[in-house]
Amino acid sequence: MDTSRFFPGADLSGEILAGYDLSGVDLSGANLSGANLSGANLSGAILRNANLRGADLSGAVLRNAYLRLAALCDAILRGADLSDADLRGADLSGASLLRADLRGANLSCACLRLADLRGANLSCACLRLADLVYVDLCDADLRGADLSGAYLTGAILRNADLRGLFVDDEQGGTYELGPNTPIT
Repeated sequence: MDTSRFFPGADLSGEILAGYDLSGVDLSGANLSGANLSGANLSGAILRNANLRGADLSGAVLRNAYLRLAALCDAILRGADLSDADLRGADLSGASLLRADLRGANLSCACLRLADLRGANLSCACLRLADLVYVDLCDADLRGADLSGAYLTGAILRNADLRGLFVDDEQGGTYELGPNTPIT
């Protein structure tokens, strides 16, 4: 077994890891707060319970990454590829996800309060029970996304593509939004 790919609990806070190939690396519980990971390849990386507060992950590839319960508060994820990533229960409050690719990502129970998701692709993403309070989703692609039970107070959805979006009704049932369904 190659143990050079396992760094659980490592302290890499403030480190410059821009452009590094960290694909498949186990960084469970690692401290990467304030680290520069811009353009890094973290495909399939395991970052469960990792601290990525204020980290720069702009342009990083996190496809199929395991970020369950990770702390990404105020992280910069502009243009990052988080497609099919597992972000269940992650804290992305205040994060910048401008034009990020979150297609098929699982953000169930994640906190995205005050996050910037302008122009992000969230098509077919699961946002069940997610905290989307005051999130900016202008120009975001939410086609086929599941927002059942999500908290949307103050969310900005101007010019967002909501076709096929799944949301809850007042009776607790889930329904699919059609192209002309108003959100009240």
